[in-house]
Formats: sequence, structure tokens, C-alpha cells
Amino acid sequence: MKKLKVGIIGGGGKGSFFGKVHLRAILFDGTREVVAGALRSTPEGAMSAAEEWGIEGFPDYQSMIDAYTNGTLELDYVVIVTPNFAHYAPTKACLEAGLPVFCEKPMTLTIEEAEDLQRLVVEKDLPFVLGHTYTGHPMLMLAREFVMNGDIGEIRKVEAWYTQGWLASMVLAGGGDSVGAAWKFDPKRTGVSNCGGDIGTHALANAMFVTDLKPVEISARLNSFVIDTGLDDDFNSFVVMDNGATALINATQIAIGYKNDTGIKVYGTKGSLEWHQERAEKLVLKQGGADTIYWIGAGYDYLPESVNSYLRVPCGHNEDFFEAVANLHTTMERMVRKRKGEQHVADAYEHPGVDYGVMGLKFLKAAVDSSKENGKWTKI
Repeated sequence: MKKLKVGIIGGGGKGSFFGKVHLRAILFDGTREVVAGALRSTPEGAMSAAEEWGIEGFPDYQSMIDAYTNGTLELDYVVIVTPNFAHYAPTKACLEAGLPVFCEKPMTLTIEEAEDLQRLVVEKDLPFVLGHTYTGHPMLMLAREFVMNGDIGEIRKVEAWYTQGWLASMVLAGGGDSVGAAWKFDPKRTGVSNCGGDIGTHALANAMFVTDLKPVEISARLNSFVIDTGLDDDFNSFVVMDNGATALINATQIAIGYKNDTGIKVYGTKGSLEWHQERAEKLVLKQGGADTIYWIGAGYDYLPESVNSYLRVPCGHNEDFFEAVANLHTTMERMVRKRKGEQHVADAYEHPGVDYGVMGLKFLKAAVDSSKENGKWTKI
């Protein structure tokens, strides 16, 4: 099997966390490789970072795309790991050049930009994956399977959350002017919502992914407790889903002592599901009486092939954050290989795509509008 060739835009800065995460995840299965990148916002920085990574470097993303279109660079898809404000332009340029895209979230700064990318994806029929990492966890995928199979009945209520304390802890320690975090509180670079856009969209995506429901109306309260630039560091919302179910979609960056506590609870007419990212190997199914606990592990007979085909190691060996990102790349790989006409390619799982990106932006705008009106119910 020929390895897929991947390009990366962004992610090469010294303070960048996610660029190297994608690099590792792409290499995970030996079926993909990073061959080129425009890794920094300055030509000098981009070329230096590429040399460090050992890949072909380009001074800017357009140069890399031009090399692809003129046939001097072979690429199968491109990963966008730039900050929020720099997602739209390179993603659009890649799509216009016919390149499939794996884009980090939130997809764009505005609904109009998101809908423009959605139009291109549909018109050109291109594979597109949105980087909602936690949907790549196999046990969250299994939770979706239980819901789709009707094991917990009709969904009545969903709780999805993302609780962090880094911001309040940073300020408490006297680091409130941290350069690494400063851009998150600039509306021109982060969008209409900081906490909601940064981690609240993950909670929303988890809820949508597991239940296959969409939000239609919201009452929200956004707070700025720590750094007051008009953007939230605490995001709280009460949501109506399209089947009438209630959803609580909450996120915060001011919960001192909390690290990366994201998870979901789903309550149905026949049972409930519970999953926590910090204990990602376990999924709890509650149907009255004793709880049933499912553990991750390749080959377990309770795992459908749609999930089992994403597993790599036997039970008792943890598959976690890097594997979750790798699974999203596996979904992209399967879509790309099928599009190329390759035989015997497993089906790609229904991980978040461009439609999630559009819904995320609509959700954030409605939340901000609702909060400004003291929680007024607002259509999404």
C-alpha cells in the first residue's frame, strides 16, 4: 500500500501544541506521511520549522498549494493547524485546488466563511474532516453505536461539558499577560467567543456525534471572570435539540484544579450512557439494576466492526489522545483512498465534517446573542 502524502499548514511554532500532535497521529499507522509544510506565519520561520521536522518547506501556504497544482509536489490531503483567524483562507485555497482538508476547529471566524467552505466541499465532492479530537475515541464511537442501535431508546436529555482551570490558575500565578494565551481574547483572532469557541464547540460536537441530534434553540449565559476583553472564559447554555430533547452544553476555563475534564451523559427512554475523556477507556451503559461497563480492546465481541477496525492493541493497553487524533486521520485516509478508487478500503466512520463546522459557528453566535439578552431563547 502506497503511503498517503500529507501537507501541514501551521503548527510549527515553538509554543504550538497541536502541530506535533498531528505529526505523530499522521505517522501512527505507517500508511501516511508528512511530506511538506508551511508551518509558520513568516517565511523564515516556516522554512526553519520545516527543516526541524525534516520535510519539504514552503515560505507560505500558497506556495505549497501552487507546487501541488503545477505537479511538482504530490499531496493527498492537507491539515490546517493555524489559529482560528487563519483557518478560512488556507482551507479555501486548498479546496479550490481540489485538495481534501483536515481542519482544526472552530472551522472559521464567521458563519459566512463556514458556509462558503461548506459550499466548496459539496461542489467539489471533497473529503473534509473537522478536528473534534474526542469523537475519535473508540468508546465515544461505541456510545454513538448504542444510540443508533436504539439500545437506550429515544433521547430525552444530554449533558456535555468541558471543564478546565488553566486560565484562572495562570492569572492566580501572576501570568495573566501570557503571550501564548493572549490571542484567544482578541475578537479579531478568536471570533465571537473564546471559551465557547475553544472548548464549548467540543462539548457540542460530542453531543451531536453521540446522539445524531442537532441544536435548534438556546438560552445562554457567558461570563468573563478573569480577562475582560468582551470574550467569555465561562460558557453555559441550555439547549433544545431537534427531537425536543434538552441539552446542557457547558464549558469553562476558570475551574481551578481541573485539567481536561470533558465528557458526556445521555439519558434515553430505555437507559443512559456516560463517558469521561480523562477515563477514556471505559464506557458505562445504565439500564436499571447493575451498570454494564465496556472496556476498550481490539477483538472484543461487543465492539462492532465499524469501531473495531479503528483499534490497534489488545485490552489493557490504553488508547488515548494521540490515538483519537490518529483515528480522525484514519477516517480521512479511508475517504481519500476510496475517492482514488483503491480496492478493499474499510468504510470511514461518520466523524465530524464541514456541517459540524457550520453548526458550531451558528451555535456560538446564537449563544452570544442570547447572553447579551440575559439568556433570551434564541433560534440557532
